[in-house]
Amino acid sequence: MSRPAQRPVPLSRGCRTPPSQSYDVALLDLDGVVYVGPDAVPGVPAALAAARDGGLRLGFVTNNAARTPEQVAEHLTALEVPARPADVITSSQAAATVVAGLLGAGARVLPVGGPGVAAALRAAGLAVVATAEDGPDAVVQGYGPEVGWAQLAEAVVAVRNGARHVATNADATIPSPRGPLPGNGAMVGVVRDVTGQAPLITGKPDPAMHAECVRRTGAQRPIVVGDRLDTDIEGARRAGTDSLLVLSGVTDPALLLAAVPVHRPDLLAADAAGLLVPHPSVAAVGPARVCGDWAVRTAEGGGALELANAPRAGGGAPAAGGAGPDGLEALRALCVAHWSRHPDDGVPAHVVPADADAAALLAGWGLGA
Repeated sequence: MSRPAQRPVPLSRGCRTPPSQSYDVALLDLDGVVYVGPDAVPGVPAALAAARDGGLRLGFVTNNAARTPEQVAEHLTALEVPARPADVITSSQAAATVVAGLLGAGARVLPVGGPGVAAALRAAGLAVVATAEDGPDAVVQGYGPEVGWAQLAEAVVAVRNGARHVATNADATIPSPRGPLPGNGAMVGVVRDVTGQAPLITGKPDPAMHAECVRRTGAQRPIVVGDRLDTDIEGARRAGTDSLLVLSGVTDPALLLAAVPVHRPDLLAADAAGLLVPHPSVAAVGPARVCGDWAVRTAEGGGALELANAPRAGGGAPAAGGAGPDGLEALRALCVAHWSRHPDDGVPAHVVPADADAAALLAGWGLGA
């Protein structure tokens, strides 16, 4: 009996043509991908415009439940990323659909979060109530920058009284210009810990949001673009869709190296402009993994990986499809080498430099000794 074909190690294949030419729809996360806080990630609006000009269609899939699709589309358009409300799918919409399916139209629901939560509930035919004393059948909790003790207390009382606790997402943090800040998952944890009741999570990585975006756009070969391993990348894997991880949000090289299998992306870029360029493959050259001018091999003693700046000078592995360097070749090689050693689990990587260039790169990533 023949063995089933093994999935290639994530990041090893690269992409010989720019993803904007290889896929028909990009399903873009927003926080940490298109913008951070109120401002666009530098260069991303122009990159998305170029991708659109080349025929790539865009959909926006966000776990941030604070705003309505109309507000999100208005913000994107102001950032020179034109969008319609129909292009946006929020986790509030996903939660409202789930609650309506579980409890039926007209069910009484207490919203906790920004205005996007209550708006999505009303649009789904649910009755929005203001307090636990109104006898809600469910509490739907999503992110909102004004959420405080009073709203959390109402949610706790309602859940204790028998309301179903539904969370739009469990993201522990959100990116900001000041670094990661508490996300909805941190607030959901307060209600969960006080009530002892585990919430139903409806946003990413549940594949329903990506599936809805695929349905709306008619995508035949979509790619998910995100900055979070546990929502965007896992959500893409669960939806059977390729993924592009960008480092403009919350994920850094150390987190990526330690990723469990379901959190490992197919492609990697500094930001969403990575849609416009080919991505190099990672080749096995003897015992090493080579990408561009960087090579990774097992260090003497076998416990660590050794990173070396190894210019090809005609003797190494050329980048796939003539892809030029983007500064992430070393990280690709490290990931493929480390994940090849740990195909079924996620563990931190121990990396040592073979030269000064490697030492400087690892120090910049917080991976130096």
